[in-house]
Parts: sequence; C-alpha cells; structure tokens
Amino acid sequence: MMRRAVAAQGLLALAVLVAACSSAATPAAPSSNDATATDHGVIAGAVEVAEPPLQLLTVDHAGAAGILDLLDGSSSRIDGVAAPTALATDGRYAFISTAAGVQIVDSGVWTWDHGDHFHYYRAPARVIGTVAGSGPATVAAGALSTAGYTAIVFAGSGEAVLLDNAALAAGQIVERFRIDVDAHVVVAPLGDGAAIARDGRLYTVDAAGEVLTADSPCSAPSGSITTRAGLVIGCAEGAMVIASVDTAPEVVPLPPGALAPTDFAGRKGRPRVASIAPGAGFWILDARARTWTLVPSSVPLVRVVAADDVDEHVVALDTDGRVRVFRGTSESAATEPLTADSANSSLVVDGQRAYLNDAASGMVHEIDYADSARIARTLQTPTAPAFFTEVGR
Repeated sequence: MMRRAVAAQGLLALAVLVAACSSAATPAAPSSNDATATDHGVIAGAVEVAEPPLQLLTVDHAGAAGILDLLDGSSSRIDGVAAPTALATDGRYAFISTAAGVQIVDSGVWTWDHGDHFHYYRAPARVIGTVAGSGPATVAAGALSTAGYTAIVFAGSGEAVLLDNAALAAGQIVERFRIDVDAHVVVAPLGDGAAIARDGRLYTVDAAGEVLTADSPCSAPSGSITTRAGLVIGCAEGAMVIASVDTAPEVVPLPPGALAPTDFAGRKGRPRVASIAPGAGFWILDARARTWTLVPSSVPLVRVVAADDVDEHVVALDTDGRVRVFRGTSESAATEPLTADSANSSLVVDGQRAYLNDAASGMVHEIDYADSARIARTLQTPTAPAFFTEVGR
C-alpha cells in the first residue's frame, strides 16, 4: 500500500496526505455506516444473549491465550497468539502488541450500546490477523465494535493506522488510512472519521480523508478516550472534548500550574473518566459537565479507573499493590496488597466489579468495589495472566 509522509506545515499537507492514503487503502468490507440502529450490532454467526457475556481474556509471556467465562466458570484456549508486549481492548477485541505489530484477537463476545438499552452477543473466538508496525503501539477505540473505527499509532515505525470496525466484525483487517507521523501525535476515531492531534493543532478528518477542521490548538497531545459525552484528547491546554464531527472541540482547562494528564481510564460508555495527577492523587474529568476535580491521595497511585456509577466510585491501584476505592472525593476502602508488581498489573472496572491481575500467582482478583473493596473471588485463569482484560463489555 502506498504511503506518504505528513509534512509539518499543516492543513493542506495533512489533507493531501490522508486523502491519498485513503484512496490507496484496501477496498473496504461493509461500511461502518452499515451498522446502524436498525441492526443492533448483530453480525453473521453471532447469537444474541440475555445478559452481558463477561469473560476474562488472558495471555502469558509466551503467547498462550485463554478465556474464562465469568458467568459459568468455563474456560477455553485461543491458538495462534504471538508473544505479547502489551494488550489493549475496546471491550470485544484484544489488540496485542507483538514483535510484528498489533495482533487482533476477537473474543467473540460484545455489548452493543443502543443509548437507552443494550444488546449482547456471542460468537466463536478467533485470531483475525496482525496490523504491521514496530515499537510501542497506542490503541484508541471507538464506542462500538461493529461500527466506526479503531486507531493505532506505532511509535517505532512512526505510523498511524485507522481500521474499519465493520470489517473487523467480519474477520477482516481493512486499513482506511496509514500515515507517517512522529512520536508526538494522538489519533483517535471520531464519528465517520478520526481526530488527529499533532503540530500544535487538532484536526478532524472525515471518512473520505478530507480535513474538516483545524481550528483548535492542542500542544503536547497525550492520551485519548471515547466517552458518552464525546471523544476526549489530553493536551497541554487541558482536555479537548469533541462531541461529534459537526461540533467544535471544547477545551476544559486545567487549573494554572497543573500537570496535564497523560492517560484516561473509565468504565466504557460513561462520561466521567480518571487520570493520575502525579504527586497529588488523581483527576476526575466530567466530559459532559466540562469540569475537572482533583482528588488527593495520601499514597502514590499507578492506576485509576472511574466507575462513574451513582456513588461516583473510582478504583485505584497503589504502588504497594493495594486496590483503593474512592467514593466521590474521599477514600472509602482499601484491600491488603494483592500484587507485588503493581507497575505491570492491569486494573479493569465494569458496572459491578473490578479485576486486578497478579501474574506471579497466576490469579486475577475480583473485587466488589461497592462493598468495602471486598474480594469477591480469586480466579484461576486458563493461562497465566501476564496480560489480561475483561471482554463482553
């Protein structure tokens, strides 16, 4: 596939580049617009089920992968997974960083968000393929696994790729564009296109590769997340919230002197997300209300995830391996140390439970964060959970 470098001069260069790359991409499978409100996210070979089909997907250092069903306790293996260096998810796919790029595993379970209600699906798990690239990969997912797009930025090879989710749902990897970028760039799906933060500006790009806007400043972009209230991208100016491709980005400025967050985490489909505030605690960003709230912590934290439930729970992991639960702006409970390697542990939160892996013991802890951080279960997974996530969300 033809690829051209992005010039740093700005709007015209970016427009020409993305349009060229889009036209050179592999012909698409069904357009992401085909997954509309009328089909409720169903795909061939999937069956609709009555409740969220929640599972844990685990991968060990050698690439042995498996799935543990959180509802009935059954487990299975997934063959053909390469040795991982990182793992990201959109709630259905596992995007596994490997020496060759990002390998995509379809867990076969997902939730389709219809706004006021949800639909749940099961299909066989499978390895879809690998998106070529080198170096650390940053994955930015959209709201739906069967529609819209997923963006991947490869720091080593200096490339940004936009994948078609409708094609992924059909078992195909279709690159809508592949562009050359530098290390200081954020690319994230937005509507029927993407947002690109680079060279001090925030661009929005449509599905045809044409730049729609480039009016907003975004210095030192870092981190993005799709929320119920729109796409959030972190910038030195604060958080840029983009409700849709048809609305102008809004900046939510940080207090003077505050360090800009470099990552955001929250329960999928919610407007409130959390981010570490180095040396202070953590920030809560309400993307709908356009506000920041600083929550102090007496101990250093390495992970924070906003559950965004009625009690405004935030679940955190500290440097000693304890899971700490905050309700509003106050800490309400904490566990004993659950892992000796908090820096390399993952913390996942859904509507009722939080999950933390302890690779040394081969276990994943299930924590009822609303019940005084009670350890609900300690789960033996089918493969050692060096990397893990919850799918079916």
